[in-house]
Amino acid sequence: MKNLRFIQNAIVFIIAIIFGSCEKDSSHGNNEIQEFIVAFEDPSIAYRDIVDAREIKLIFTETAEASGSVEILVHPTKATYGVDFSTNPITSNNILIVPFEKGVKETKFTFNNLIYPYDRVDKTIEFTIVKVNYQPKEAKIQGYNVMMISFDTALGGVLSPNVGGPTQPNQVYVDLGGRAMYAVKRNSWDLAFFSDDNFRVKINGSLYMAAGKIEGTLSIDDVRDNTTIQRMQELVKVGTFDPANLAFIDNPSGNPEGTAIGEIKTDDNLNPVYLLNLGYNPGEDNVPVGSVMVAGEERGWKKIRILRREQGYLLQYADLNDTTHKEILIQKSPGFNFTFFSFTTESTVLVEPSKKSWDLNFTVFTNKVYQGDDPKGSYGYSDFILQNRYGGVTAYKVVIPKGDKNYYNQYSLKDVNKALLSLDYQVIGGTWRDVATGKILFKDVFYVINDSKGNFYKMKMLDFLNEKGERGYPKFEYSLLR
Repeated sequence: MKNLRFIQNAIVFIIAIIFGSCEKDSSHGNNEIQEFIVAFEDPSIAYRDIVDAREIKLIFTETAEASGSVEILVHPTKATYGVDFSTNPITSNNILIVPFEKGVKETKFTFNNLIYPYDRVDKTIEFTIVKVNYQPKEAKIQGYNVMMISFDTALGGVLSPNVGGPTQPNQVYVDLGGRAMYAVKRNSWDLAFFSDDNFRVKINGSLYMAAGKIEGTLSIDDVRDNTTIQRMQELVKVGTFDPANLAFIDNPSGNPEGTAIGEIKTDDNLNPVYLLNLGYNPGEDNVPVGSVMVAGEERGWKKIRILRREQGYLLQYADLNDTTHKEILIQKSPGFNFTFFSFTTESTVLVEPSKKSWDLNFTVFTNKVYQGDDPKGSYGYSDFILQNRYGGVTAYKVVIPKGDKNYYNQYSLKDVNKALLSLDYQVIGGTWRDVATGKILFKDVFYVINDSKGNFYKMKMLDFLNEKGERGYPKFEYSLLR
């Protein structure tokens, strides 16, 4: 677990995205006269990414018609200029003046990190554009006018989780504060054993797994692929459109008391044998444009029984017609939500980052399906977003008032309604798109997220298709609320 690392992703910001709303929201509307707007290319950079020095870019909406300069206020927290960091050009009275020449569309300065490796992790340096000295026209400061260099808390940015295209073979864990992403194959695990005070086990809903209690026996070795099991196999699956089917999946809200496998009791005689549907591997390639193929070949069935042992779990498992079973002791993993197990490797495996090191999970998901207001059982959903409810991450949806183009940009920390925050997995889920009646991205919603470290972010989805119209290419924008 200690070797679990995040994959740091380089972020490329598209100028049109940064400035498009600025022009529309300006006091002049969409004039033909281009405004000269200055902003940081990137709103947040992690200290750990700067070993020695890093060029910090400022970008313009048009080519400069004359030379000028940008004045930037430098505000360090628990960091000292000349000791922990420096800049080129140097600052004077906490003001950094960055010149630019006629004919350019960007300028830059150099940030020098003087404390690598770090003596503490709570240092931050905030850079704020306060003035643009430019004669040809009035310059405006819009878009990313603040940039922060920190070890822990990012101001935000644009991220594109690599779920892997229309077969969506990956689950991607996102750390908003660290602006990091970590991808795992969604068929790399089968069971997730709770590490907190609960003695419960989750099944891998991203593979459409299901589990049902086998009545009449407590001996896993006595179970055979007989008529009783075959009848169960018709029921213990996802997508039957039978409301009773919901008993065989984990509650889509993420409520730990709603697991398909019941609470593991102290008394062995209260822990039944379960029929476990292993679901489907991710689909193959050659998916029609605009479609997904997240369910490929069937993975088969297991019989399992789980007991408590030494403040952990004893997993018994076998194929349906096996007369003997295998056992493995599963220890809880302090600092993590779960200990994960794979039947493929017959061992515990690393899946999630540590409990407080991620906030969102982009994944395929087993959810409820409705006909009107009536639940019709379980169904598989692609393009789903879960928050780290077991790490304390909460969220709520905000609907933008019709016609208010400034609502998202102006939404700040003072607008947060903490009473609306929810742990429910379905708060974000798939509520940002409609793929049943068309490939529609809802542009009138965004989400407030209280992350694992207590920070508040606003987040909106920008896309789930690539330039070819293929599914499985999510992109989102987020900003720290202050």
